[in-house]
Amino acid sequence: MADEENLIISSQTKSRSFARYASHSHDELHDFRTWLKWLCVDQSNHWSACLSWFVFFALAIVVPAVSHFVLTCGADCDSFHSRPYDAVTQLSLSGIAALSFICLSTFVRKYGLRRFLFFDKLRDESETVRNGYTQQFNRSLKILFVFVLPCFAAETAYKIWWYTSGGTRIAFLGNVVVSNTVACVLELCSWFYRSMVFFLVCVLFRLLCYLQILRMQDFALVFQVNSNVETVLREHLRIRRHLMIISHRYRAFILCALFFITASQLSSLLMTTRPNADVNLYHSGELAVCSVSLVAGLLILLRSAARITHKAQAVTCLASKWHVCATIDSFDTTETETPVTRMVEERIFSATCSDGSFDLDDVGDEEDELDNSKFVPMYTHSTISFQKRQALVTYFENNRAGITVYGFMLDRSSLNTIFGLELSLVLWLLGNTTGIS
Repeated sequence: MADEENLIISSQTKSRSFARYASHSHDELHDFRTWLKWLCVDQSNHWSACLSWFVFFALAIVVPAVSHFVLTCGADCDSFHSRPYDAVTQLSLSGIAALSFICLSTFVRKYGLRRFLFFDKLRDESETVRNGYTQQFNRSLKILFVFVLPCFAAETAYKIWWYTSGGTRIAFLGNVVVSNTVACVLELCSWFYRSMVFFLVCVLFRLLCYLQILRMQDFALVFQVNSNVETVLREHLRIRRHLMIISHRYRAFILCALFFITASQLSSLLMTTRPNADVNLYHSGELAVCSVSLVAGLLILLRSAARITHKAQAVTCLASKWHVCATIDSFDTTETETPVTRMVEERIFSATCSDGSFDLDDVGDEEDELDNSKFVPMYTHSTISFQKRQALVTYFENNRAGITVYGFMLDRSSLNTIFGLELSLVLWLLGNTTGIS
């Protein structure tokens, strides 16, 4: 009895911890907010906002401009240290970083970090959803560095080689070695900052989509309990509303990023495929690293959107399967059926529905509660009429949920089209620059 009371008190305490709308300095976002301050993108007050915008202008605009117009070697530069594609590289990184920074600043200023990440909505979710989302949130920084560090390591190797081998000899600090060291560090900080801001917005979008996947997997359990149609409909409408909120917040960023990255890839190809273009690893290696970074971030956005759309549309299949199983279970046998035949059929169907494992070992871990090939248990569905179940299935068929961009659904077909285009562009560019095709 005491254990049950402690469990109830603990559950209520966890629910109250997610019931706040406003953030404070020691909540579950404390570590993430501290990391944002170190990255200089935190805008929780006027001082941090001013510092954030100052760092953005310094690292995303001033340093790349000085690097291109001042530090680039002139006509006396040798064939290895000339950077003919530096302009498109700097414009691509600075442009996508500006788009990401403006969108992130708008999100935080308009909604607040806690509301933007849907932590204020977790009080209405189950313990499974809260724990799964919190774990994924804690893993987000690791995923962010997985995408940023490889490209940053390649850029670091290139910059160290370029400065140590005599790429520039401008002693703006009085000493060539000190000047080159400071310039190299500033350029690397600029590259790291711009890449990090872009991937941060992409990873946060992936995190929000993961929350909705957890909610839909939890929503799939309503078909296995004695739930009425109104409860199922209300929960689905709530999920659709959250998907619409995410779509409206990110649609401008996704569309602008898609157009900007595609234009960047096309301009890079036009420059590297000119008749007199001198393309090799020394000249265009930095351009190749930039293109890979941009396409990787875009694929994070598109894959997350397509995955949540697929899961949302799988609800229709699950509801149809639930309707079929419930109809078969509640169907009255005709007078021509013998008791023995009916008993055998019920035994076979019940065993199939309870087991539902048709070569599940070959499927692996790809199936979950929402998207699987198992039968739905029917012993609890006799209280729901056929008309209500049919109406619910019809509603699901005509109201497909998912991530949309100004009315266009981002599903797997659109992902395949965009992925084919972007992959063709980046492979063509890598083939011209580094020999990889």
